[in-house]
Amino acid sequence: MATILEFGPFRLDADAGILFHGAEPTPLGQRAVALLVLLTERAGAPISKETLIKGTWPGLAVEDSNLTVQIAAVRRVFDEMAAGADWIETLPRRGYRYVGPAVTVNHRDRAAEALASPALALPDKPSVAVLPFSNLCGDTDQDYLIDGIVDDIITGLSRINWLFVIARNSTFAYKGRMVDVKQVGRELGVRYVLEGSVRKAPGRVRLTAQLVDAASGAHVWAERYDHRTDDIFALQDDIAQSVVGAIAPNLRRAEIRRVNRKRPESLDAYDLVLRAQPDVDSGMPQQVTRALALLERAIALEPAYALAHGNAAMCHHCLFLRAGLHEADRAASIRHARLAILHGQDDALALTWAGFSIGMDGHDRSAAFTALEAALAISPSSALTYILGSVMLGWGGEAERAIAWSERGLRLSPFDTWSWAAFDAQALGHFHQGRYEEAAQAAYRSVQANPAHSITYVQLAAALARLGRLEEAREAAASVLALHPTFRYNRQFLGVNCAPALAASLGEALGIAGLPA
Repeated sequence: MATILEFGPFRLDADAGILFHGAEPTPLGQRAVALLVLLTERAGAPISKETLIKGTWPGLAVEDSNLTVQIAAVRRVFDEMAAGADWIETLPRRGYRYVGPAVTVNHRDRAAEALASPALALPDKPSVAVLPFSNLCGDTDQDYLIDGIVDDIITGLSRINWLFVIARNSTFAYKGRMVDVKQVGRELGVRYVLEGSVRKAPGRVRLTAQLVDAASGAHVWAERYDHRTDDIFALQDDIAQSVVGAIAPNLRRAEIRRVNRKRPESLDAYDLVLRAQPDVDSGMPQQVTRALALLERAIALEPAYALAHGNAAMCHHCLFLRAGLHEADRAASIRHARLAILHGQDDALALTWAGFSIGMDGHDRSAAFTALEAALAISPSSALTYILGSVMLGWGGEAERAIAWSERGLRLSPFDTWSWAAFDAQALGHFHQGRYEEAAQAAYRSVQANPAHSITYVQLAAALARLGRLEEAREAAASVLALHPTFRYNRQFLGVNCAPALAASLGEALGIAGLPA
């Protein structure tokens, strides 16, 4: 039996760990939801801090400040959605208690519900349904805007060839209905459900969206977007692209977690590529060598698997630059990249990996950007395409364009696995333009995002040297050599086909920092 707590305009699903406002899930996190369950189950009764911490963080030792943060999150949701900031009362030196609207406890038999609604079989790739977003504007005339945003999100996700996306006509049958995402998953045969709401204020629109695993009810991703309404159609495009750009990497991470729970002998080509992906993304020679073993198994199963070839190209690119600049790795990178392009004309991710390898290892930036532009034509919200494009532009000496592409990539996916590369491109661009303080700041952010990658310290050492902060520059240079003992900056510049003017300026700064030529 599932326990549902209802109070005011809210419905709290204690088992799924979700607080709903009407039919719409709120962005409240799982810790805050667990805290709220304790408070509402004992509505009106004081609950000590110790009890709340023990129930919310079982088995963990946490400070009172963590509890304060979660209480504030609950109050913020109550205030924004029901003017109920005072529903949680603080009892000095004692704890807290819920004093809001009366709480009704209901029980639902989810097993019976599941039997009453036979589940459709899941497709053999990630599947998602985008439900109509709730209109919280208080004005039904705004339905056209909200439905248009949802339409654009569905269209954007449909361009991602590794996703199975339910058509609009099926998902809009749920419009205006209170639904359970688990039931939607069964009825539509999807693993993930995207739902959201839109609230309009004078001159602004706020959209809240969240991606839910339909099998478990667990949150995969949630985000809030605030935009001005000066140009309603630009607003619609901007929000849709931002949502699609954020969903794609989060869905892939969720799929990787799912595949890692499967037995190795049960993996097919798609699963093998997913399992290899984190090691590919690491950019570290030991990890990409491990990834190549999985990718070679995937290619043996499906010789025309474009994404497997694209990832293999990226692995060989890493080995070429970071494991000795061996010609065999450079040739393998280019060979797999060409196969990815041959077999992946509809695969934005495969084209992105392939374009990067051809540009960086084949030194053909024209062909590289032809592949990246094809990827963006398929999926305009592909953050990775912009990020890897910015790296090529940075080394190519196109400073302002590199910064623009990197910023676009980070806007689409602020917490992307490859965010360090975007910051690295910004550092290159600012350095090339003589903005050394901005270059250092971008390099610090790159180091913070990926402290295990030697190239992140290269840009930092150069910028600090130009700023006259020689002791810090030498520390950064020492980090480069600790991570990559055979590093020589002239060989690095030759390997990535660095623009001559940038190579001269960078080389001089790196020499000052103490790195060998």
